[in-house]
Amino acid sequence: MTPQVNAPQPQQPRRVERLVRGRVTSDGAGVKLTRVLGQDLQRRLDPFLMLDAFGSDQPDDYIAGFPDHPHRGFETVTYMIAGRMAHADSAGHHGLLENGGVQWMTAGRGVIHSELPQQEEGVMEGFQLWLNLPAQDKLCPPWYQDFPAAALPRCTTAAGVEVTVIAGECLGVTGAVTRAATAPLYLDLHLPAGASFHLPLDPGHNAALYPYRGSVQVGETLVPSAHLALLETQPERDGIAFTAPEAARVLVLAGRPLNEPIAQYGPFVMNTEQEIYQALNDYREGRLG
Repeated sequence: MTPQVNAPQPQQPRRVERLVRGRVTSDGAGVKLTRVLGQDLQRRLDPFLMLDAFGSDQPDDYIAGFPDHPHRGFETVTYMIAGRMAHADSAGHHGLLENGGVQWMTAGRGVIHSELPQQEEGVMEGFQLWLNLPAQDKLCPPWYQDFPAAALPRCTTAAGVEVTVIAGECLGVTGAVTRAATAPLYLDLHLPAGASFHLPLDPGHNAALYPYRGSVQVGETLVPSAHLALLETQPERDGIAFTAPEAARVLVLAGRPLNEPIAQYGPFVMNTEQEIYQALNDYREGRLG
């Protein structure tokens, strides 16, 4: 049984600055997905670099998966709502991501990995988030950890909101992963119809909401399902607060901006173009991963 908790009500909760509808695309070997957060929003949602949502019950949309590909300079967080995906990488890590589980990988100085479906039918649904690394850590050793659903910290608010704490700290519950430099907060909230959720938040941290089931009301703004709500970052805004007019499931993201240059070329995210050239050369010469 998860603990029941609650938090102080923010005095001036954040308002919605902008609603963003993701772009339908494909990646890997043809996996269909929606790019919710892309390069055009990286500065605005620093330290988050990308958020992809995938979900289909048609095997042709996901069956080819993501064969071997490289990464350097950031972290990937894959959250599987439904389905089974196997991971293997050049650092010797192996894992199976299943319903409700999380896979956290720090690419650091470089890793080559694959993510391949372990099912031939049924629903595959989830999210992949890219989290930047500070310049001093971009060439750190690769790291990897699987967290099955049962291992993810949870709590329930007095209003009946079920909270899964993937990263950071929420309502006194510490998530599966914490990071000192970026202080990421990554929550999955399940709200009953009519329930409200509120949480104090550092005014300097960037934040966003993504309802993936149902809609939520943030102040005067209704945030529809499958829309990213960028929340304003203002010194006087001390938290977040919203209500679910209907039963809803919502991702909450917040983090401390690094305020460092971002240079990205595909699967490499560094601080300068020269570092990107080095990553490409290392990959071509077999020195990455």
